[in-house]
Amino acid sequence: MKYTTLPNTDIEVSKICLGTMTWGEQNTEAEGHDQMDYAIEQGINFFDTAELYSVPARAETYGATEKIVGTWFKKTGKRKDIILASKIVGPGPYTAHIRTTGFTPESIHDAVDNSLKRLQTDYIDLYQIHWPDRNTNFFGKRGYAHDENEQWVDNVHQILTTLDEIIKSGKVRYIGLSNETPWGIMRYLQESKVHNLPKIVTVQNAYSLLNRSYEVGNAEVSMRENVGLLPYSPLAGGVLSGKYLGGKKPEGSRGALFPNFVARYSSNPSTDATQLYAELAEKHGLSLTQMALAYVNTRPFVTSNIIGATSVPQLKENIDSIDVHLNSDILKGIEEIHNIIPDPAP
Repeated sequence: MKYTTLPNTDIEVSKICLGTMTWGEQNTEAEGHDQMDYAIEQGINFFDTAELYSVPARAETYGATEKIVGTWFKKTGKRKDIILASKIVGPGPYTAHIRTTGFTPESIHDAVDNSLKRLQTDYIDLYQIHWPDRNTNFFGKRGYAHDENEQWVDNVHQILTTLDEIIKSGKVRYIGLSNETPWGIMRYLQESKVHNLPKIVTVQNAYSLLNRSYEVGNAEVSMRENVGLLPYSPLAGGVLSGKYLGGKKPEGSRGALFPNFVARYSSNPSTDATQLYAELAEKHGLSLTQMALAYVNTRPFVTSNIIGATSVPQLKENIDSIDVHLNSDILKGIEEIHNIIPDPAP
């Protein structure tokens, strides 16, 4: 395994982060425990979860993933060995079963306390805002359409002040954002600088061979402001494993069970690009999975690549990508495909 540090901290994290969102829906507690056991054996020390998980979000499974992580901590006693990240959900119809308020001080305190109980720990290393509560473009929305009648009032100062209280209480160590835009990241950075409030250290956004939109504006912010990207969906919901090529929908796969979760990556341009990437990988003796993950692993603005799997064999292939070297010919081929079909899945 390779390691780096969370920006602006002395916390060492593995370059591969274990994503957990299927545990409690596609995976049982025992399977989640097996994945954590295997991951830690391979040198992974960074787990990412959220109060929302498992997905798809349902009242019946709310908090299920955090509970599975918590029972593993209790069983193994390895909490001290893990850098743990979690998130507070954003508002909207999708999460109305969790809360109907936005990021009020009360909702943030409540979310942190409930996550700590489920996780069976007294602190979270990295606490993230899962998505903005203002109107903006995320979750596959390509363009921004301004709403003159939007009711949102800038609450960044209040959010950071509340998180500062929580950090000082010892319940959270560092903070980050997720599904954010350049404006959003810079707004938080500005507020923290002007008012001496906690600085965000990471942002968790979608990033893969099918969605390199992070490079358009956010990558510059990452490099100049030292805010690391924690890419999610580096395999584009499993599409970049190649398993859906030819119209296939393997039994038990996310595409078969929850097609809405891969629709973002299933347009005709995405399928065409995936086919070209698969041919490039085969030409160089690599699996598409490992080429796709190795590309993400080596981007200079990436702190740790969040991989997810529903089986240990999948997990092994994903983790082994850390040792895959992409030579100049492969990188050139990737750029050629990207120039032909840029960002087909925003």
